Amino acid sequence: MKHLLSINDLGKEDALELLNLAIEMQNVNSRDVKKLPALNGRTVANLFFEDSTRTRISFELAAKRLSADVINFTAKGSSVSKGESLKDTVQTLEAMGVEALIVRHNHSGAVNTIANADWSKASVINAGDGTHEHPTQALLDALTIRQRLLGKDHLGDLTGLAVLIVGDILHSRVARSNMLLLRKLGARVAICGPATLIPEGIEGLSDQVFYNLDEALQHGFDAVMMLRIQAERMNSAFMPNGAEYASGWGLGDSRFSKLGTKTLILHPGPMNRGLEISSSAADSEQSAILDQVTNGVAVRMAVLYKLLAQEQSNVR
Repeated sequence: MKHLLSINDLGKEDALELLNLAIEMQNVNSRDVKKLPALNGRTVANLFFEDSTRTRISFELAAKRLSADVINFTAKGSSVSKGESLKDTVQTLEAMGVEALIVRHNHSGAVNTIANADWSKASVINAGDGTHEHPTQALLDALTIRQRLLGKDHLGDLTGLAVLIVGDILHSRVARSNMLLLRKLGARVAICGPATLIPEGIEGLSDQVFYNLDEALQHGFDAVMMLRIQAERMNSAFMPNGAEYASGWGLGDSRFSKLGTKTLILHPGPMNRGLEISSSAADSEQSAILDQVTNGVAVRMAVLYKLLAQEQSNVR
């Protein structure tokens, strides 16, 4: 395994191996000294052409906890703003000895272009490309669902669980990666949103499609994942105004009060409180939103370890 570009790069056993390795990384993160020497002397670059807070910081922290040297590159203020090409940027980092490129890009397929070109020998990790995929987000979501619903000692798949993904499915790379991974792990996955935000042919990636959230919630899903409205990727023709969207597809106080008390609530962030989700739902005991953030570090440590570390014996 040289790159992680898509959930399709992982078989079921590969995914479970990463989730279980992430548990070992959780143990590292609970120690007083949150460090492993696994990537000592290795260099990792965060190559971000889109704004990000959680993902970039999470990858940076993950790499540093594995003792890697980290370069943070953002398009704003760099030579990219002066017209430098993607190829030249990657080759510059290659010349500096970077061994892993963590790439976020606004164009779908940009990470595949880097991985399949001869510009660099580095491993490439997809940190979100356009509306395509965000595989490490799906992995951390799966870990969160598994631990919260099946227990921290559960090392198997998600068979028997049902997950509802709600909102802007059309533009969401998080939704696509989650549908691929959760179903690969045995969960039943349904989606719900306005018809304009449900892509054609989505039936092949999901088990059920709903256009009415109240109807969907009557099916008693074990977990409900609310998605951020991708306003930067759409125009007003895709959805009604914010108030109408919140009324039709938001997890407001009224809908939250009707959820089963054991229904897990997730959101990949950043949240638009009052639009996709109310503060009551986001801050409730049923919410796993902060668990998702915490688990992101462990999952990304596991991915970096898997791609770059030479010996499993470094995990102690």
